Amino acid sequence: MNTLFGIVMVSDGASGSKGGSPFKKWFMRQYWRVQQSQTIISMAFWVTTLTLLIWPYLRWRFENDSTFAGISTTYFGLLGIGATVIVLVLLVGVVYDVTFGLWREHATIIGERNPFQTYQISPNFAIILLQTNLILSKLGEDDEDIKRHCEFVDRWFRWNVDTEIFARTMAGWENIMKDEDPYLPTLTEEERAKLAKRVEELAQH
Repeated sequence: MNTLFGIVMVSDGASGSKGGSPFKKWFMRQYWRVQQSQTIISMAFWVTTLTLLIWPYLRWRFENDSTFAGISTTYFGLLGIGATVIVLVLLVGVVYDVTFGLWREHATIIGERNPFQTYQISPNFAIILLQTNLILSKLGEDDEDIKRHCEFVDRWFRWNVDTEIFARTMAGWENIMKDEDPYLPTLTEEERAKLAKRVEELAQH
């Protein structure tokens, strides 16, 4: 979900710089600011909640009227519980990071579950890949291995063009740049018409 909103923010930022809605860009900037503070705010709420949940079991130790430096020991008890919770959270973080190194496996799983790191091509990278493939096919048109590789890339590219994210990206390019490029020369007229139809349908919604 965070990634999705990140894409929306980038999209709105680009459209805002080209005459898009200033309100949408302002709203997404505020959303981003709130999102960045979530970890700190969540930690504060978590520490406060756990402190208040633990306090009833320990408050009998501080129920007398004793003070330290003119401050009731009750406040020191609450601060002590809160500090202990923070230390325990940091300790878990150190164990997660240094001792077990679970972030490596976490990053691996994220990569394995990310379609754009396995079988899909992001539209921006697809344009660069198409350009490279066209040059390679021209330079190695007499080499059967190169031709076979280029044909595979073309098939992979055509499959990705048929996905919704590519149509949405094309719609974004047309909206921002006000033209019909990129031309995508490896597509047939039928495939190009199909893509144009999907772009038009998205623009109407």
